Amino acid sequence: MKFSKVAFAAADNDAAQRALVHLGHAYGGVPPEQADVIVALGGDGFMLETLHRHIDRQIPIYGMNRGSVGFLLNVYSESDLMDRLERAETVRLHPLSMQAETRDGQVHRALAINEVSLLRETRQAAKIRISIDGRVRLEELICDGVLVATPAGSTAYNLSAHGPIIPMGAGVLALTSISAFRPRRWRGALLSHKAAVGFEVLEGNKRPVSAVADYTEVRDVVRVEVREDRDIGLDLLFDPEHNLEERILAEQFLP
Repeated sequence: MKFSKVAFAAADNDAAQRALVHLGHAYGGVPPEQADVIVALGGDGFMLETLHRHIDRQIPIYGMNRGSVGFLLNVYSESDLMDRLERAETVRLHPLSMQAETRDGQVHRALAINEVSLLRETRQAAKIRISIDGRVRLEELICDGVLVATPAGSTAYNLSAHGPIIPMGAGVLALTSISAFRPRRWRGALLSHKAAVGFEVLEGNKRPVSAVADYTEVRDVVRVEVREDRDIGLDLLFDPEHNLEERILAEQFLP
């Protein structure tokens, strides 16, 4: 893939800002609105911010790790950047679309690249009814929360909540409980990526719940619907020797 106009974006930390200066001197750069590729310098959180910021343009993004974990990014190097971009392999992500209705009747919409999470707001456990494609599958889940994760997000919060790691291209989403109390042994389900997942908050006045799409939070929700948005495609670029599919596969064999 050939790119001629590169824009650089960097997180606020010192390492990312130094990298921004060095790469700018070495390769120049154009404003993001003129670029045909964006190089993001930071960690996974900054990569998510960059994807969200440019989601309307759906421009390819190549990340280099100047943060901590860097699961969604490539190894940082100032050498041969244009060659790396040309050799890079593309992974297309489709975000989740969240529609959340609050107690006052307002409807909020947001997109999530990693996951949509419902979380209790107070010391009281949440009570949530779960439907799949309009059919109630779990009448009452008593829990700290529940989430729907994409394959790209399955190694993030979903994994911390003991959800399954999903290979890219598997065509499924993870539905994972967070500290479920009843049913005590219910850990979640794998769903078709075409499924519409519905959540109804029970006893919302006593047990308020928030809904979070990546970093967009909606408080005091009563109903939430989550589905994959196939009309939006986000292209991440990875070095062939360490692509995202390989990372997700390798993650399943870590001790």
